[in-house]
Amino acid sequence: MRTRVKICGITRLEDAMAAVNAGADALGFVFYPPSPRYIDVEQARRIVAELPPFVTTVALFVDADRERIAEVVQNLRIDRIQFHGNEIPAYCAQHGRPWIKAIRMKDDVDLMQMSRDYQGAAALLLDAYKPGIPGGTGEGFDWKRIPVELAGRIILAGGLDAGNVSSAVRSVRPYAVDVSGGVEISKGVKDQEKIEQFMRGVELGEK
Repeated sequence: MRTRVKICGITRLEDAMAAVNAGADALGFVFYPPSPRYIDVEQARRIVAELPPFVTTVALFVDADRERIAEVVQNLRIDRIQFHGNEIPAYCAQHGRPWIKAIRMKDDVDLMQMSRDYQGAAALLLDAYKPGIPGGTGEGFDWKRIPVELAGRIILAGGLDAGNVSSAVRSVRPYAVDVSGGVEISKGVKDQEKIEQFMRGVELGEK
């Protein structure tokens, strides 16, 4: 099965189109103001309006209130919601969209239990744990911690770039990989060549 690719932290139309043209399956938009990759609703709406069909749009939130999520979902085409905070399963399921739950890989995380707790999630996104930072740390974690039986519902994130994504795909066989900082020139600004190199790395890992 082909490994899907999500490019997260999109803030500019040219970056979105570079990702789409390179073959990315999904684009992520960060609606978390403290993030250097934050985008407001109007900026995101302009980008999403230009996207071709069959590109999945993902809105990322961190412990956002219901009104904030509704504002985003009602004002632009959002296909998936990604929760990166301490949201409980019942809250994640209340917003009228399929959802993804990000799991920060602390030492004591039991992924099998998390999979049961968040069984309503379309996927679990696994990211490195760094105190005080809900995601986008640019750091990795030990892929051996991922149970083989969960690989099909895993989106692998955390420090991925063109140099290591082949190994990640080969080792984990995740449903998808997620990259942000690994294809940037600066936070929130993507690099077309890095995106293309990343996509080639994914393909190489599948062989």
